[in-house]
Amino acid sequence: MSTTPIVPELARLAPVGVAELVDRAALQTRVDRKYLVPTEELPRLLEQLTPQARVLDIDGERTFRYKSVYFDTPQLASYHCAAYRRRRRFKVRTRTYLDSEQCWLEVKIRGARGSTRKHRLPYHPWDSGTVQPGRDFVDEALVRESIGPAAGSVLDPVLVTEYRRATLLLPETASRITIDTGLTWRDGTATLRLPGLAVVETKTASAATQVDRMLWRRGMRPARISKYATGLAALRLDLPDVPWRRTLRRHFRGTASSTSPEPTISPRPEQETSCV
Repeated sequence: MSTTPIVPELARLAPVGVAELVDRAALQTRVDRKYLVPTEELPRLLEQLTPQARVLDIDGERTFRYKSVYFDTPQLASYHCAAYRRRRRFKVRTRTYLDSEQCWLEVKIRGARGSTRKHRLPYHPWDSGTVQPGRDFVDEALVRESIGPAAGSVLDPVLVTEYRRATLLLPETASRITIDTGLTWRDGTATLRLPGLAVVETKTASAATQVDRMLWRRGMRPARISKYATGLAALRLDLPDVPWRRTLRRHFRGTASSTSPEPTISPRPEQETSCV
């Protein structure tokens, strides 16, 4: 994976450690806004943030490699709940921090008014491709969040994503910004890359951040993108993709590069899959 193009700009920001970042902006329940930003725009954005933002620094490193494995039922219940815009929906994944070899099993629940709640369990990196060691944790989280019918269902690994992330703290609003570059998706033997674009995500308790307002002034608006659902829709053209169709046409299918032949387009199913 190539290095991020924003290392020089990140070096100018004041550092923040993991403990302080979590203490000031844990945001396990939050509102997320995602933007697809050309990588050439990132240095100017960071330059504007220099007086306000601090960057996560661990042993002198300021960008970190992430790997996520997403799990779903054989009927892709998690995917279809997102595709059909169910109010309450879920995501199950393992997230491995490749530089530190730390791993977590995570259950993310999308709730009312766009809020997201995340449940996390420390996990062994060797088990990142299966939910079985943490299956009770997953089921308990789903039942607690009223996603009961998904509990107990088979959950298989469906999609793998890898990218490099920088994390910023905005102390005034206790909010976080993540900047992901070098995005790669793998579905079986198919691999999809998104060159020249970064996913910038603002994570806040409610109100818009300085970064949101900066991007709005440049004509950028939050994009409908989910690393799991949008990536899977880009790789499997037979899946329903209405929520992300504009994003797919504008950014993925027009500019993305794939190492496997594009799959044949099949008729899209109209039936819905229940997740609650």
